[in-house]
Amino acid sequence: MELIFAEATPPGRGGVSVIRLSGEGARQAAEALVGDLPIARMAYTRNLIDQGDVIDQVLAFRFDAGASFTGEEVAELHLHGAPVVVRRVEAILLRSGARVAEAGEFTKRAFLSGRMNLAEIEGLGDLLAAETESQRRLAIRAAGGELAKRAAHWRALLVEAGALVEVSVDFADEDVPDEVPPRVYEIVAEVQEMLGNEIRGFAAAEQIRKGFEVAIVGPPNAGKSSLLNRLAQRDVAITSERAGTTRDILELRMDLRGLAVTFLDTAGLRDSDDDVESIGIQRARSRAEAADLRIHLSDDGAVEQSLWRTGDISAQGKSDLHPRTAALAISAVTGSGIEELLDAIHGELGQRMVGAGIVSHERQRQELKDAVFALQDVEHVPAEIVAEALRRANFALDRLIGKIGVEDYLDTIFSSFCIGK
Repeated sequence: MELIFAEATPPGRGGVSVIRLSGEGARQAAEALVGDLPIARMAYTRNLIDQGDVIDQVLAFRFDAGASFTGEEVAELHLHGAPVVVRRVEAILLRSGARVAEAGEFTKRAFLSGRMNLAEIEGLGDLLAAETESQRRLAIRAAGGELAKRAAHWRALLVEAGALVEVSVDFADEDVPDEVPPRVYEIVAEVQEMLGNEIRGFAAAEQIRKGFEVAIVGPPNAGKSSLLNRLAQRDVAITSERAGTTRDILELRMDLRGLAVTFLDTAGLRDSDDDVESIGIQRARSRAEAADLRIHLSDDGAVEQSLWRTGDISAQGKSDLHPRTAALAISAVTGSGIEELLDAIHGELGQRMVGAGIVSHERQRQELKDAVFALQDVEHVPAEIVAEALRRANFALDRLIGKIGVEDYLDTIFSSFCIGK
């Protein structure tokens, strides 16, 4: 692998900037800048010098091939976070023949060298993108190899079943009968149940990873934009006494007690002769229908029946101006009832997280479905067909963790990583 480098910390001014190098010659390139680094994994304070000019005082590390994140020879330089220092070091490394790493290239090399499997890498990508505690907890389980461990257990069971079948086939002409041993069917049923549980938990896990959408719907001037501004604690949406002010959909993404939630402020629902407003109303309906949850806001707590779904929340708005007529009444002006509304939203979305599995990517779910499909209808068929079904299920589990047949996924997966990781 050619020598690559990148700034592993966010660009710009800061306390520390980390330059990471990986590939053949990483140690040599680092030592050309800071001098001898005798012991791996030890930190050394060194002057970074270029052509006799002291550029910075840095902390330097090196890692041997086979004992680094990428599996290759790696070096890191912890510089002071001055952009001029970073640019100078990068220019020196380019002159030495190294090149700037592509997005996710360090992690890609970790995969290619066998340091990480594909499920762990997907978990790492989710961890880097995590905004909330629930996303972090899900991602750290995947990045820590939990899915790979489960896959190894499933695969071990299928290998055991396959061995039993092979014995019955190999000794068909001898004293050992060629019938499929009952233990094989027990294993198949056990694996199918475990895979089925993971597939059933996919929807909730994916929702945690991607986040929830909550649409605020209701008639014009119900206080929808004011509610969005209250949640944001700043003026996100224009508010006015004039009906029909909101034309397009405004979004507010926030951490709601550990859940990633995007609130949608939508156009007031009514019949309108205004072409532009009518387009906004149609978009509001379409987006609200696709949302995970809807808050029906009105002056009297009435709901839009055409959009009402089980689990939706109705609330009376402007409780500071109108007598309370609904169980849940809020005021975006005074803040009254806002905490109760957030409690209701969190409670409803929290229920949907129950039963979430570790599988949170469609690619992973599809591999599990392929394994389940391969194991269907294995009863009352010849042993050779059972053996082939077990092999196909194992292939699907190998694809799940990236052992085989994942080349088409790699560019897509690593393109979501940042440069330097």
